[in-house]
Amino acid sequence: MKHQQGWAGLYAFKVDRGGDAPLFRQIYAQMREAILSRALQAGSKLPSSRELAARLAVSRTAVVAAYEQLLAEGYVTGRIGAGTYIAADLPEPFAGTAPRQRKRLPPAARAMAAPVHRAQDTVDVTFHSEYRPFNLGRTLLDARTIELWRKLTARSLRTLDIEHLGYSDPQGAFALRKHVCDYLRAARAVRCEPEQIVITGGTQHAIDLVIRTFGDGDRDVWVEDPGYPLTRLALTAAGARVHPVPVDDRGIDVGAGKRLAPRARAAFVTPSHQFPTGVQLAMSRRLELLAWAREAGAWIVEDDYASEFRYGGRPLASLQGLDDGERVIYVGTLNKALFPGLRLGYAVLPPALVRPFATARYLMDRQPATLCQAVVTDFMAEGHFASHIRRMRTAYQDQRDALVAALRRRLGDHLTVDAPDQGMHLVAWLRRGLSDVAIEKAAREQGVIVRAMSRMYVAAPARSALMFGFSGYSRQSIGPAVAKLARVFEG
Repeated sequence: MKHQQGWAGLYAFKVDRGGDAPLFRQIYAQMREAILSRALQAGSKLPSSRELAARLAVSRTAVVAAYEQLLAEGYVTGRIGAGTYIAADLPEPFAGTAPRQRKRLPPAARAMAAPVHRAQDTVDVTFHSEYRPFNLGRTLLDARTIELWRKLTARSLRTLDIEHLGYSDPQGAFALRKHVCDYLRAARAVRCEPEQIVITGGTQHAIDLVIRTFGDGDRDVWVEDPGYPLTRLALTAAGARVHPVPVDDRGIDVGAGKRLAPRARAAFVTPSHQFPTGVQLAMSRRLELLAWAREAGAWIVEDDYASEFRYGGRPLASLQGLDDGERVIYVGTLNKALFPGLRLGYAVLPPALVRPFATARYLMDRQPATLCQAVVTDFMAEGHFASHIRRMRTAYQDQRDALVAALRRRLGDHLTVDAPDQGMHLVAWLRRGLSDVAIEKAAREQGVIVRAMSRMYVAAPARSALMFGFSGYSRQSIGPAVAKLARVFEG
């Protein structure tokens, strides 16, 4: 009779015919749980596959498959002519028998898990993977760049130098670092030599390496408020004491930062095109920030994302180029200049930090992918990179202007928008107390992605605004997408 009581538990199994998991997997999982929890006793006989299939109203094939899986994993045994039995030699105690308890996470894991409970810190992975207008960080490749990329990639694969078959320099290929160095000197007035450059997987990877290089994460650091949330979350996860410093129309308020944390170890800033507001760090603030870093012995991490795309004259000179005290770590990316899937960026380090930074890169990921570096090196060496940037700058400016015109025409009563001089996104300030979070959600239901800027604030009073990426979509898609967004405001 004992095994009959166990069967009652089997017949109480529930299968979801509309669920994602196959029926046999559902039966297997519930039966495994029953075995581990002792609802089914060791040595007891299971009902025949035909009988259980009839009681669960499923095909016999599903039950047979579940039994076979349990048999393969050793939870049950088969006796020829006698049926199927719960294995008698399962170890004691069972791994799954103890009541589930809330596990205490390691400090770093707690730091990464805790922030997502706050709405402004939620990292929505689907946002990052979406290609609908007007998501952020998207790029375009025209037919000319695509064809060139294919040819250069095929050429690298045909030659397949010996360097691609083994380990290489953790700092990255010297040829690529040389071309990046030449480009940064000319375009961004960065003071550097190839030996100061480390090739990374992008901006976020570089910032993570900076944090690892600093090591003692319990130090005070400045971040912009509002600012790039992933930088702040990475610092928080590393145990840093993060101080959000307010941003105004002249950039980060250095005076406020000194009052909040005068002895901070580092300041993470986006001076050329502040994320998300788009303002430029005023020259007086730049000099004040550099003076503070020298006096405090602090580091400045300059995130110069999207610096290639300036539409009102030459790109602004970098903060690093003004630095006589070697206190600035300059971080940039090729993923915005070319395409996000490339996963290549760079960091320009003060000489004293090159070796520890390169060591951190070695310990984390050994080296950048050599084939990708070879293609980018040829792309830059043959002049294609400069031509691509010129063409994309013209295309993005045209898309920016089309988006600004469409927003003013369809939604001028609800928002205020100005064309930014640089970057790949614009900010539209909402009127009459409209909630950017509510509009973000409603717009997504209409098939349009806009980002609520109020989520980017931490301590400073949040302003309601929408962020529109304009760089990764055809000009023809802008009007219809704005029309869909207008329905949110009009509904």
